[in-house]
Amino acid sequence: MDTLCAAFDGFDPHKLITYDEAKIEQLLQDPGIIRNRLKVNAAITNARAYFTLCEQHGSLDSCLWSFTGVRQIIGNWDAQEQAPAATPLSDEISRGLKRLGFKFAGSTIIYSYLQAVGVVNGHIKTCAFRNRGGFEA
Repeated sequence: MDTLCAAFDGFDPHKLITYDEAKIEQLLQDPGIIRNRLKVNAAITNARAYFTLCEQHGSLDSCLWSFTGVRQIIGNWDAQEQAPAATPLSDEISRGLKRLGFKFAGSTIIYSYLQAVGVVNGHIKTCAFRNRGGFEA
């Protein structure tokens, strides 16, 4: 496990919501992570918001796919320069997450996450991976 994951207990939300001021201070002294109080507090806040999201949507997975009708979004770009850093979809999801209390959940971060988990296939048209069928939604 890398230093960041180890410092934050594998980002287990059940553990994160128990962090107290002593744990926060310990994290802020850890040279293996970015020692930014706002970001440390955001990890704890986001763990709480995650449970709210699950109460409302069942899971993060079902929440994200609900925005697309359970269909993968496939980009239609000829060159990487055309690919966006954010989209109306990531804007909408970002706003929804912020309403639930999430921090550091801007549209660009959300768009990157959607690509990482396969909700969005942002590969350009000529990419060999995309032409092998990409991800299954």
